[in-house]
Amino acid sequence: MSIFHHHAHTPHDKPDNLRSSQILSVIDVISEGPIAGLSHGLKSVLVNGTPVLGPDGQVNVHGVSMDFRAGTADQPTLSGFEASAREKLINADLTAQYAVTRTVNGKETNRLRLTLGVRQLFSVNKKGETRDASVTLQVLVRQPAGWQTEKDITVKGCTHEPFAFSVILDNLPPPPFDVRVKRVTPDSTDNRLHNKTFWSSYTEITDVRQHYPYTAVIGLKIDSEKSGNQRAQRNYQMRGRLVKVPANYDPVTRRYVGPRWNGEFKEAWTDNPAWCLYDLLSHPRYGLGKRVGIADVDKWALYNIARYCDESVSDGYGGQEPRIRCNAWLTQQRKTFDVIRDFCSLMRCMPVWNGQRLTFIQDAPSDVVWTYTNASVAGGQFHYSFSALKDRHNAVEVRFIDPHNNWQPSVELVEDRDAIKRYGRNLLKVDAFGCTSRGQAHRTGLWIIETELLETQTVDFCVGAEGLRHVPGDILEICDNDYAGTATGGRILATEPERKMLRLDRPVTLPAEGGATLNLISSSGQPFTASVTGHPEPDCVEVDVLPEGVAPLSIWGLKLPGRRQRLFRCVAIRESENGGYAITALQHCPEKQARVDEGRRFSESPASGHAVLPPAVRHLRVSVSMASGHIHAQARWEILRTLISARSEVRVTRGDDGTGSLIVSDTVDRPEYAFVLPEAGHYTLTVRSINEAGLKSKPVSVDITVAAPEAPVSVDVTPGYFQVTLVPHQTIYDAATRYEFWFASAQLADPQLAETQARYLGEGTCWIKDGLRPGKAHYFYIRSVNALGKSAFTEKQASPSEKAEDYLAFYKGKISDTHLGGELLNKMEQLREGAAKIEEIQKSWKDTEGRLNTRWSVRLEQMKNGQYCMAGFGMGTEETPEGIQSQILMAADRVAFVNPASGNSTPALVIENDQIFFREALIKKLQAVSLTSSGDPPAFKLTPDGTLTAKKADISGTIHAVNGVLENVVIKDNCIIHGQLDARQITGDIYNVQSGGINLPRGAFSWSDRGGLHVIFYIAGETFERVLDTNLTVTAECRRARQQFSLQLKSGDHFEELYRADTGNKGKLPGMTFRLQGIRLPAIGRENHHVLMMRIGNSHRSSSVYCKPPAGESPRFSVYREGKAFITGGSI
Repeated sequence: MSIFHHHAHTPHDKPDNLRSSQILSVIDVISEGPIAGLSHGLKSVLVNGTPVLGPDGQVNVHGVSMDFRAGTADQPTLSGFEASAREKLINADLTAQYAVTRTVNGKETNRLRLTLGVRQLFSVNKKGETRDASVTLQVLVRQPAGWQTEKDITVKGCTHEPFAFSVILDNLPPPPFDVRVKRVTPDSTDNRLHNKTFWSSYTEITDVRQHYPYTAVIGLKIDSEKSGNQRAQRNYQMRGRLVKVPANYDPVTRRYVGPRWNGEFKEAWTDNPAWCLYDLLSHPRYGLGKRVGIADVDKWALYNIARYCDESVSDGYGGQEPRIRCNAWLTQQRKTFDVIRDFCSLMRCMPVWNGQRLTFIQDAPSDVVWTYTNASVAGGQFHYSFSALKDRHNAVEVRFIDPHNNWQPSVELVEDRDAIKRYGRNLLKVDAFGCTSRGQAHRTGLWIIETELLETQTVDFCVGAEGLRHVPGDILEICDNDYAGTATGGRILATEPERKMLRLDRPVTLPAEGGATLNLISSSGQPFTASVTGHPEPDCVEVDVLPEGVAPLSIWGLKLPGRRQRLFRCVAIRESENGGYAITALQHCPEKQARVDEGRRFSESPASGHAVLPPAVRHLRVSVSMASGHIHAQARWEILRTLISARSEVRVTRGDDGTGSLIVSDTVDRPEYAFVLPEAGHYTLTVRSINEAGLKSKPVSVDITVAAPEAPVSVDVTPGYFQVTLVPHQTIYDAATRYEFWFASAQLADPQLAETQARYLGEGTCWIKDGLRPGKAHYFYIRSVNALGKSAFTEKQASPSEKAEDYLAFYKGKISDTHLGGELLNKMEQLREGAAKIEEIQKSWKDTEGRLNTRWSVRLEQMKNGQYCMAGFGMGTEETPEGIQSQILMAADRVAFVNPASGNSTPALVIENDQIFFREALIKKLQAVSLTSSGDPPAFKLTPDGTLTAKKADISGTIHAVNGVLENVVIKDNCIIHGQLDARQITGDIYNVQSGGINLPRGAFSWSDRGGLHVIFYIAGETFERVLDTNLTVTAECRRARQQFSLQLKSGDHFEELYRADTGNKGKLPGMTFRLQGIRLPAIGRENHHVLMMRIGNSHRSSSVYCKPPAGESPRFSVYREGKAFITGGSI
């Protein structure tokens, strides 16, 4: 027979030691210069959607350097960009059989950079271990003399990811020339060797230093190794061109200095669309400056429009923002009129050539310029047309660039719910040009809705020379008698200035209540409004003020309180065939602006429960793993099927620096996303679904912890029969965290020694340990495990269930299921009345399943008067699924143990009626639900809820109590209180301070002709020695005669002299000055007092004694136990 012994081997993989390290150098042309530049330096540079620097200056994307030029005429070259490079992609695999050749045609190429690489590079030995591998490549250039080898490259190492590297060729022939790369190492045919190679690209490099005059450029260098080897998509948050703005205008505060503008300009950055348009129209290099010219643009009209755009309105979030701002980047060549129209649509205006210059008509409230009546127009008729219902939109989707969406497009939905209910939904989709504000986008959509729903009429009419009194864009008042159904306008026949009365060309009807106003034309040709104060005749009215120059046959218009003033904006003036002018005007509602500017208050949650926003994503989860030294995260979630063409917005922010720095921002079409985290730390992943309309759902977030996990903060224990179930928990649930379980039968001195002194059970999210003894403490050591490491151990003590009744029921089933138990407890067959039977069984057999069993048993049965009685005893062994089981069973009404040798028939133990009776027992360990002593009432009782009742207890060990009540207790030794002591009265060794209620005379104690002892104050006694400190000073003096003073302390029957003083002959000596500090008070008991006294020697001398604190202080006393020093001195 041969015996083989096999040692298990765990493969050890070699970590990757090859990483791509390439520098991406790119020059981005931003704009025509000069420009203001980046808004916040590198914080405004985004690489793959992530700012290079966070708000606090912390680096988010490592390995990035930048150089910026604003676009001036004489700007220096970019530092570090001394060459111009043009890269051409190849993406071809290199094999030993086929080389790859490319032709370089760049005539000014000075150098060539080849980017080569390996897909993977490693080998696996017979033990399954990963080891280094190598591969050799060769680079050849066709020189005039033929092919010449320029580089022999050998790559050696280990990597499971693509590894790219660069090769520079300097010795180049005149172009065009050929470059060839071939593989020297044979191709791998073994799946244990991975060494595929590729040629990614080549770059033609021309050594040249360029200044890029009048061009704003950014030179960016990105280290691929430090930035995660991702494709570098670049975005910049810029402040654009410096344009001409009024000299009295501050673009930062948007304030205009002075009452008027003198027409002068200065250069500054601004996002006011009026001055951005003026720059495009007047600039000679990239605008219309050579064709239109500065004099051909109405700068005064743009000045008024600019002030209108700068006015503050609600931003929808409780703050204020400018009414209109322009943040646009024009990157394509477009038709001039299309660009002008985009700017004008942004400013709510239209471009108009008035015959002399290019001016602009803005749809904003303004004063009435002229009034037209039936008497003013040819034929006395106004011709109206109305917009079609299909052109009256009541829902608008406004697409704008959203800074809160990482500068990606968002859609703002604006609706008129009442109009939708009445006419049905009529949707319009628009792009808000230059809009980066949600509030401005909402106002844009609301302006369109209000304009199309309120301003539905167009009026056409012909007039004479009056048509020259206004220009397109002016507000006109139309007083149409036919439309109003009453006389609202006409001509004045005569005036009476002294009575302020006007005779009209037709009778008018004035309302009984409410004031009417009359619109007139003054001598200067300006409209004037006067209040009607009287109506003496049907065609005569009296006014409060009659302006000078109101001539007969001039126009009048009547505004009645119950009728709305009809205003129109002139949009066209044309010469008619009869020498007059044809006017076209569009209905104007001045209240529209207030309705739009009030806008709407935005909220993160919808105002109703209807499905306006798309539903949020569900079951968002993240898994984190380590590969090639990088932290890879994989996020997955679910989207409801009700969404059509749903996309998802993914954002990852840093959560451990308090700034919420943006790490990743992207929009994906699938419910999963893989990304790389820069370093260990805490992050937050937020996902929102986006529907086909561009609306976003509520955000759903999950925290990501990239670190060794924290130790379990708690462990839930569920006891069972001979087993326990352990469920660890952490502060924040992490699905990627599992737990290691270790077991020890005794408690370890240090939980961190579990690896060497405990038994490893396994790894999981919970654990069930069986085979445990009830009533015994077992110790478990648990630690958290994830891809980044392991935590410290947490100790948990656990025991199986200790309920005796449950174990008895458990054993009942166990016993009845065995062969011995079943045969011992079953009745014998055919046992007759009055019969008895004895049965002995001894056998060994195999059951139907082939398991071996042995049994010996004795049974005695008897039947009397229908009562069955049985006694039995049995022993046996059986094979069970858990193993071989032996047992001894007894069955009887009474079981007793008697020692006949002692001559005493009293049993030591009796079991009857499910009870056990002991005469005397010596028990090492007793575990019981409750304990009760004999007696009525019992002297001792312990209930299951932990209540202990005892008439008397003598405890010489340690007592640990959480709470309770102690009455009349004497503590004979030291007592330490760690928490708060709350007492109504404390007497004894404490620090006593008294500063109030001390009666000391304000002046001096004067004793004339009174020698002997005089009491100053009393001090309560104590059972231990103390020290007295005060802020008092005792002073005694006798200035004219000799006197002796003695300051004494009487403690019980003991006298102690504290200080003695003698004033000398005729009182020439200073007397006594003594500070009452550090006076020892001996123990005299609490029933006695200490007395501070002054003894005066000569009773025939007038003496003065003072006892007082420093000036401005009250008397203060403190008493504390002697020997409690808490401050000691040291050397200096």
